[in-house]
Amino acid sequence: MSPRLFWSLLLGALVLLGVPLTILFLRTHEKVTETIVLPPQGEASYNPLYVLGQALRADGIEVQSRQRLDLAQMPLAATDTVVLLQDTADMPPRTAQALLDWVGTGGHLLLRTQPPAEDDASSTQGPLLDRIGVDSLFHGSDCQPFHVVDDPSHVEFCGGRRFSLGFQANATAERRWGGQEGLVFARLPHGKGRIDVLADMDVMRGEGPSASTRRRAVDADAVARDGLHDLSHRDLTRYLLDPNYGRGTMWLVYGSRPPSLGARIFYQGWPLWVPLLLAILGWLWSRAQRFGSALPAPVVERRSLLEHVRASGELLLRFGHGTRLYLAVQALFLHRLRLRAPVAAALDGAARDQAIAAVLQWPVSRVASALTPPSPHDSSALRERIRLLLQMRSLL
Repeated sequence: MSPRLFWSLLLGALVLLGVPLTILFLRTHEKVTETIVLPPQGEASYNPLYVLGQALRADGIEVQSRQRLDLAQMPLAATDTVVLLQDTADMPPRTAQALLDWVGTGGHLLLRTQPPAEDDASSTQGPLLDRIGVDSLFHGSDCQPFHVVDDPSHVEFCGGRRFSLGFQANATAERRWGGQEGLVFARLPHGKGRIDVLADMDVMRGEGPSASTRRRAVDADAVARDGLHDLSHRDLTRYLLDPNYGRGTMWLVYGSRPPSLGARIFYQGWPLWVPLLLAILGWLWSRAQRFGSALPAPVVERRSLLEHVRASGELLLRFGHGTRLYLAVQALFLHRLRLRAPVAAALDGAARDQAIAAVLQWPVSRVASALTPPSPHDSSALRERIRLLLQMRSLL
């Protein structure tokens, strides 16, 4: 078969098989588009005003984001705007007065009341709210209707603490919004500037659904349009930022801390550290011999002749055969005596004792006592006579 014919047949077979399979695939499968919303990354994960800042920059506004209010590091101009999401309850009085002095030169300040809580006699709202004539203590939270053309049941400020105005602040307020339960928004003049007080700032947040902003008719589309994703929230935010909009810098003080390195590793790096932890635990398990109290080292086999001799002697003493030990030591002494003093060794009885005493220059009674076998159960006499025999042997 020629190569041209082979390739032609192979191409025809692929066409005959590929066309039916393609038709079958197109008839049994449908193209579906799915949108997956990824969690925020970087600054967007801890800065609730990040999306607002990006939107303002896109509109040509200069934006500066700060974690905490620090007037020494914030050169505020008379045409600037400060969005203070940070809780002002713990603000020092000097900082509050400096901030109000800046507003008096023409600045625009937006701040919120404290989150709802159970107030008591010791509760405070901070010096800033006290000095502008706002009272938020012992006020609760309630949804405020907000007219939207395509959503007649739209409400806002459901999770914020309402407030009331003092006599002077109420008389000079330019805008008020609220009901019998209290206000959710008020715009107060202060010198040449403006102060906007809000029950909360959830409409300016850039994250998705917020627990504090709820709707009476909740559906999937409504939840997805929360924060600045909602067109009505954008309009309301634009209205709140209107006094100095486009004239100066927008300072966004979000008042939250970025997650620590340890928190990032724990919550975001678990696909790496969990397998490593399991691998280390498995290695430790394989290397561990046992669990529990420490065991003594096993007894090693020994071949020391001295230990065997000592063990044999202890065994003979334990079973009352000490006389055999004495006779063994006496045999060693007599063997040495035959080598060194054969004449004395040839004698017997008292004559031998006298001859040994003469050689050793010892008393005859002491030599006779050493050569007399002790009682089988008298261990002290046994030790004493074995000691005398060894001493006598060493003197020969």
